[in-house]
Amino acid sequence: MALAPTSQDTPLTLFTTAADRSTARQLPAQRRTDRLRARGLLRALLRDRFPAAACADIGYMPSGRPVLLGHPRLGISVSHVADACAVGVALDRAVGVDVQSPPQDVSDQLLRWSVPTRRNQLAALPPADRAREFTWMWTVKEACGKATGTGLAGPAFSLDVPPGGRAGSWGDYRWVSLRHQSPIPLTCAFSSTERGTPQ
Repeated sequence: MALAPTSQDTPLTLFTTAADRSTARQLPAQRRTDRLRARGLLRALLRDRFPAAACADIGYMPSGRPVLLGHPRLGISVSHVADACAVGVALDRAVGVDVQSPPQDVSDQLLRWSVPTRRNQLAALPPADRAREFTWMWTVKEACGKATGTGLAGPAFSLDVPPGGRAGSWGDYRWVSLRHQSPIPLTCAFSSTERGTPQ
């Protein structure tokens, strides 16, 4: 897994392929920039860990999960926000990563809807701490949803994440929140048993 702030000195877009740049041209300016940074970080990680796949075309499953065409054993995941991007690559495992910036405010209504069993614990926190903790918990749900390929439309939405949680399991998936390694909420989820990533 790799995380890069958008202020990183090395322009990540240097690692993108012509196909990456071509598909990004049709996006609005900010989305294009975010997409190319994330693709560049993915390409850099692949170059380092799986060089044969560094320039592989990226396709999408019907669920929206990205896949490296021609490399069915490699699972990939990409996430980006305004101030950072994160990517994950795993051999013979499904993988999901999520990075999020905490919102300014987390309403009681949002807590009731998204983390009903933990609502009271989060509501007792000062507003800034509540927003940050909520975001850490949310990245777990997002990462698990990406790893399963269903996103939050699937069962990952109802995953119960304890406040302060650093690692856990959910069905066939494990998740790790990088609370001591990342300045921004970042979680990686992966299948706990080896298996190919279908294309």
